[in-house]
Amino acid sequence: MNLIHMAASAGYTTPPSWRVLTKTGYFVGLSGVIGSTVTYAASVRPALREPTRHGGDVNVIRRRTASYLAWSGVVLLIAGYFQLAARLARAGKGMPFGDALSPARIWDFLRAPAGKEAWIAQGTIYLVQNLVLLVASATLITLFLPRARRHLNAIALTALPMGLAVTLIAAVPATAPKDAEKVLDLVFDQVHIISGVVWIGGLAFLAGLAASRRRLGESAGMLWAEIWRYFSFVALVCVGSVLTSGLWLSWKHVGSITQLWTTTYGLFVLIKILLVLGMVVAGAVNQFWLTPRIVQARRDDDASSLLHLTLRHFPKVVWGEVALGIAVLAVVPFLSGSARSEAGSPPAVSSGSVFAVGALLVLTLAASLWGTAKASDALARRTVPTPV
Repeated sequence: MNLIHMAASAGYTTPPSWRVLTKTGYFVGLSGVIGSTVTYAASVRPALREPTRHGGDVNVIRRRTASYLAWSGVVLLIAGYFQLAARLARAGKGMPFGDALSPARIWDFLRAPAGKEAWIAQGTIYLVQNLVLLVASATLITLFLPRARRHLNAIALTALPMGLAVTLIAAVPATAPKDAEKVLDLVFDQVHIISGVVWIGGLAFLAGLAASRRRLGESAGMLWAEIWRYFSFVALVCVGSVLTSGLWLSWKHVGSITQLWTTTYGLFVLIKILLVLGMVVAGAVNQFWLTPRIVQARRDDDASSLLHLTLRHFPKVVWGEVALGIAVLAVVPFLSGSARSEAGSPPAVSSGSVFAVGALLVLTLAASLWGTAKASDALARRTVPTPV
């Protein structure tokens, strides 16, 4: 508590509860839409398209997918409105959040003229963003209708780019960036957000689908083995992107290792890092322990063990990752300001040596992820006992 008090006295401002709830809810909504549509397109749909799939199992997963996507549209629509009200409450001199919920006030905010140096009004950017959000949500909500569910592929693949556009449009600066470093900040921030919500949202989506195991047949284990295999690649890309962008953002806002525990901002960064590492460890358990056993069960044509592994053991670990991921989203609203400013450190200044060190770290990370995939494949080729 002393460390937090000292750091807070140096300039950290704790966000109000409505800010924490609205921002967390907004990222939950983004995770639901972006994570589920990307994961459906990259992992579930390819597995369902195999001609040998049992029609009953495919229909169960398609129905559950449609329901999940429809509800994710509802969540994003509600969360988006509260997030827009929160933006209004923080704009200019600010106003009580309760007043900012007024549709009339929000409409005035969206129509406000551009500033002197702005190339576009900030309200216009938010207006376009929320129109796209509305269309994306409405598209997914149509999946509540039985007739629309016949077009699940088209609806999911239509909502996917719109979901991505929701966060990308909001990142468009109203004034031109001052230098290339500001552009890099925007790019890495969006890479961090998108890869994070795909990772967390994809895990939650698959864990939700796996809950339908009681309605699936004995052959569903083969189907789910393919789904988990496809998603392993998606998760690996997300991990690499989150860590790479996180390196840049951490360097920009944290001036030294000690600032992780001597500033409030740094403490929340440290909590977030530990939570993300927990997700990585949980993913490694699946990659190094369960995946090889799934491969062996497929090789042995052991349908019972395959079903048990893919729909019982694997989802248990995934639910742990989802819990950690939600905790990460709950920490994000507290990352306001900078540990550098709290500690009185100079702002980060890029240079050739900084980029060289960053490139070396990224190459090292890429090599470690490549080694992880290869090690998992090697373990899968070995004979391992299958848990019962």
